Amino acid sequence: MATAKPAEDEAVADRNLLERHKKPVCLIVLGMAGSGKTTFVQQLTSRLHTKNKPPYVINLDPACREVPYPVNIDIRDTVNYKEVMKQYSLGPNGGIVTSLNLFATKFDQVIKLVEKRSDNTDIAIFDTPGQIEVFTWSASGTIITETLAALFPTVVVYVIDTVRSVNPITFMSNMLYACSILYKLKLPFIIVMNKIDVVKHDYAMEWMTDFDAFELALSSDSSYNANLSRSLSLTLDEFYKDLTAIGFSAVTGEGFEEFLAAVDAAVVEYETDYCPEHDRLQKLQAEARSKDKSRQKEKFESDFEETNRRLGVTTGRHVSHRNEILLRSRGRKMTDRATSRSVILWKNRRRSNSRNRIALRREKKQYSPGPLLYAN
Repeated sequence: MATAKPAEDEAVADRNLLERHKKPVCLIVLGMAGSGKTTFVQQLTSRLHTKNKPPYVINLDPACREVPYPVNIDIRDTVNYKEVMKQYSLGPNGGIVTSLNLFATKFDQVIKLVEKRSDNTDIAIFDTPGQIEVFTWSASGTIITETLAALFPTVVVYVIDTVRSVNPITFMSNMLYACSILYKLKLPFIIVMNKIDVVKHDYAMEWMTDFDAFELALSSDSSYNANLSRSLSLTLDEFYKDLTAIGFSAVTGEGFEEFLAAVDAAVVEYETDYCPEHDRLQKLQAEARSKDKSRQKEKFESDFEETNRRLGVTTGRHVSHRNEILLRSRGRKMTDRATSRSVILWKNRRRSNSRNRIALRREKKQYSPGPLLYAN
């Protein structure tokens, strides 16, 4: 019997793992405005359709005018962005946040639709708004991310504009933002260095692995920002070691196969690192709820004993069968007494209302213009 239990647990774990693998991998695509995020999703969708593996695409940007790729679920079909701004008197960013909050209330329906397509697709792509902070630091973004991560293998894809990151200070700003998103979402993370058809990403890969190269790029700058970037580069050294970064061209599709390989590695990371941590946190939450229930039960029992002590009823925490009968009969008497008191009050109120109606009738008879009002 001692060996049967671990074998049974292992079989259940393998079954859960297979169920997770059957579900599509959810890619949450994030990126600064102008980084080529939407074009990246378009190229990725096109390439997957070419390989006869069409993805399930969800657009979460309520403010975009048109989407250059086929969409399965569009937030604009559910929420009217301009009407939200008008009704709630909001600006552009406030309208996007409120639209996402309204859409998050119906996100269980999105989950059901994605689950229905789990047998026909391997990847579900979530295209987020261009204002990255609207999604990453809002309540709706947290709800959507945590819900997906609890049910599907979920990977965060952070798109960086390689052309704009040639400046080492701008590059460090992008890395800091990537670091903050990684530690907030705590999910497998892939950095996609977009637009390598314009500028190759070799310089960025070198800066991430060689501090001397990054120091050389900052040698001509002695400003405060440059000194801060040097210090941050040393601090982010551990962050770079566990980070997956690839080059990609949203125009030519270069780096597509490398991206799919990175997604497969991220799914393995999700299964081995995120799922055990998620199960551990769920167990801790269940234990906390159980302790809270026990504390409330003990408080109720102590209050019950204190009330009985004041009323002169002797009873312990473990009440005997006879005491239980006495308590029940006493409680029934108290209930009957309260009921009879309520009935008496109701009868008195009814008599008072009757008297008032009779007096009012007499006044009407006295001041009525004629007998026609009260004619039978």
